[in-house]
Amino acid sequence: MEAEKKAQLLSRIDRALDKIRPYLQADGGDIALIDVTDDMVVKVKLEGACFGCPFSQQTLKSGVEQALLKEIPELKEVQPVND
Repeated sequence: MEAEKKAQLLSRIDRALDKIRPYLQADGGDIALIDVTDDMVVKVKLEGACFGCPFSQQTLKSGVEQALLKEIPELKEVQPVND
């Protein structure tokens, strides 16, 4: 993916995540955009109370992924990254 196109896509993803952040922050968590791959997989890091939460996978798939796919249908999936 060319650099300019990737930068625009990352910006769109970040704006979509900004709509989700207040819900995560209300529970003491947050989410950070790490990258988007050439095959349209979004890499994110759950932070704060979301990191290690037993419901984090459900939040990621049912909440974050669904919201991103609704806003940016060309995306394929959202995956967590671990440090």
